[in-house]
Amino acid sequence: MTELLGEDGIARCSWGNSAPDYATYHDEEWGVPLHGEAELYERLCLESFQSGLSWITILRKRENFRKAFRGFAPEKVARFGEKDVERLMQDAGIVRNRAKIEAAVKNARAVADLDIPLDKLLWSFAPAKHRRPRTMADVPAITDESKAMAKDLKKRGFAFLGPTTCYALMQATGMVDDHVKGCFRAA
Repeated sequence: MTELLGEDGIARCSWGNSAPDYATYHDEEWGVPLHGEAELYERLCLESFQSGLSWITILRKRENFRKAFRGFAPEKVARFGEKDVERLMQDAGIVRNRAKIEAAVKNARAVADLDIPLDKLLWSFAPAKHRRPRTMADVPAITDESKAMAKDLKKRGFAFLGPTTCYALMQATGMVDDHVKGCFRAA
């Protein structure tokens, strides 16, 4: 348990003790059930932008992302055209990766085309049972559910969302609770 203690004396998942931004995110958001179309679309986009990068980079740019992507309102982002993509490519406040920016726009359009609310679709992949990890080494990178989510999203026209990104989304939005044993947030 002592390896979970932060400098502030709070026992949390080890990554949550590595930076103040991480501690706040860990303590207040990660693993908390999240609902709502714009909220889940935002997290879906941010997890995609994080791919290949450190999550701290995305956390520190999150407010810039929110401004650049019009509050992550899918109906607004779905109307983005090439000029918007070029504007975003010049925005140093976000991650300037053309494939990820174009995926965010494509995914907003896919949200608009859904025959089921995004919230209901994503949460349909939450596992019925989930075992609490003892250590961070026990936390999987992908699961059968995240593979199924990625496959379904791809079939529905979503991009840049593989099984690993989908599992990170599931963790971040509380579809699974991967707070390790001993962490104060472990339910």
